[in-house]
Amino acid sequence: MINIRSIYKSYGGLNVLKGINLDIATGEVLSIVGPSGAGKTTLLQIAGTLERPDSGSVCYDGKDITGLPDKKLSAFRNANIGFVFQFHQLLPEFTALENVAMPLLIGGERRGKAEKRAAELLDTLGLSERLKHKPAQLSGGEKQRVAIARAIANAPAVVFADEPTGSLDSHNRDEIRQIIRSLNEQTGQTFVIVTHDPSVAAISDRIVSMSDGMITGVDKTSPSPDILC
Repeated sequence: MINIRSIYKSYGGLNVLKGINLDIATGEVLSIVGPSGAGKTTLLQIAGTLERPDSGSVCYDGKDITGLPDKKLSAFRNANIGFVFQFHQLLPEFTALENVAMPLLIGGERRGKAEKRAAELLDTLGLSERLKHKPAQLSGGEKQRVAIARAIANAPAVVFADEPTGSLDSHNRDEIRQIIRSLNEQTGQTFVIVTHDPSVAAISDRIVSMSDGMITGVDKTSPSPDILC
């Protein structure tokens, strides 16, 4: 359970988030939709601990992590949170296997075990023949599948995805959409997706609409949260 309370964020004189309150339930797929400039990505980055709010709190299972020092926040992020970005953000000098193993190695796992886990994940996502390929040798859909494998390598409780199908054609978009829903059903991991694509939002348990830095609606409501901080 993630509880987001009274989040404000500004950049210079631009007020990007204006008092956001949102609860994200364990095991749900939640999409955040709205026009460009609505504050969707900023909210995702704050919920995922990549950015700090100007004020307000972000709590995971009742623990406010907003004020953690950078080192502790990084350790928390690596152990509990995965990320998928629109343009995959793979390290170009490393192979698919090495990219997926990276979060495990950062977390202190032995190389052999990290690479075994990475190979298993890539095989699950249909990339067993691409382990030694670098990003430049992969298609757009393959890169995004590697990025998803990397995001779930540490078995995080929640995966944040920012426009995960935004740079893909319709075939690969449908494939990534199916992978996200399948992973959620198989692992119980929470997925929070920022998207402009109605077909991606359609796989969600709830759809949160944003405009002008505020939440303007929630569709497919889930049970009220029972953990607060």
